[in-house]
Amino acid sequence: MDYRDKSVLVTGGTGSFGNFVVRRLLNAGVKEVRVLSRDEKKQYDMRVFYQGRSDLTFVIGDVRNAEVVHEAMAGIDMVFHAAALKQVPTCERHPHEAVRTNVLGAENLVAAALAHAVQCFVMISTDKAVKPVNVMGMTKALQERIVLSGNLSRLNRGTRFCCVRYGNVLRSRGSVVPFFRRQLSLGQTMTVTDERMTRFLLTLNEAIDLVLYAADHSRGGEIFVRKAPAARVTDIAKVLAEEAGKPFEYKVIGILPGEKLHEILVSEEELVRVQDCGEYYTIQPWWDTGRYFELDYEFGSSHSLVATPQVKELIALADAEFDRLEMSDGEFAKF
Repeated sequence: MDYRDKSVLVTGGTGSFGNFVVRRLLNAGVKEVRVLSRDEKKQYDMRVFYQGRSDLTFVIGDVRNAEVVHEAMAGIDMVFHAAALKQVPTCERHPHEAVRTNVLGAENLVAAALAHAVQCFVMISTDKAVKPVNVMGMTKALQERIVLSGNLSRLNRGTRFCCVRYGNVLRSRGSVVPFFRRQLSLGQTMTVTDERMTRFLLTLNEAIDLVLYAADHSRGGEIFVRKAPAARVTDIAKVLAEEAGKPFEYKVIGILPGEKLHEILVSEEELVRVQDCGEYYTIQPWWDTGRYFELDYEFGSSHSLVATPQVKELIALADAEFDRLEMSDGEFAKF
């Protein structure tokens, strides 16, 4: 897709994903990238880094505020919706807040996208939305359905709504790599909730590739999934201990509220609607009457494990990505 004549709204645009996708879009020569987020300090840092360039604009506000969302949507061609409450413990402790941001915020955005006849709307979802056991996953599952339902709205004048799903993004805020590195730097023993636990691994650039693929290929209603490798959390800990020159030691503290042993990106119930598209799976919408079955097993993190050498390579790749993005004060790179 040619982005040179596009105005793109990125919600949550000062977060880990937001920083990377903003740079990719600016490098593609978009007409405008508009960032909607709540954090004034992060917006200031981002504005300073990009030296006030005219094709990057900012809106301070919350997706919970319908008036702000409608104003931010004016003149927009494409939406990448990344704003969310995504920390599992936070959502478990504050479920009402998770609903307000992840569910009601999505309603506001869909309504605004329909009102302004946006061309394409891509929502960033998570593996935790599949067979959810925690508040974050439940609200993201509802968010998926709210966004996809926009395709069926009588108010729709051609907007294509779709979702992408991915798992743990290496080095993103709150993820396992910076968590273990912090423990190691403080001389603490790494903590693992369960030795059997596995997680999908993805770099931020791979996540952005998935989002751009969805924007290019969506006809409306699909969920796009990248074929990502997975690893045991203990293998990630081992690689990081070796990197730090520390002994490989950890203590098991037990599964936390809302945690799963293994994550799922495509459920057994969705297999009938799955198409294999090379690096990606496309889950067609429920109203598509085709029967595809191009994946014959539930795509879970326990089925696509890689060994520690591959884990080491993935972490090194993620580190190189963040090094290239690092700002002068490290504000956006030191996740």
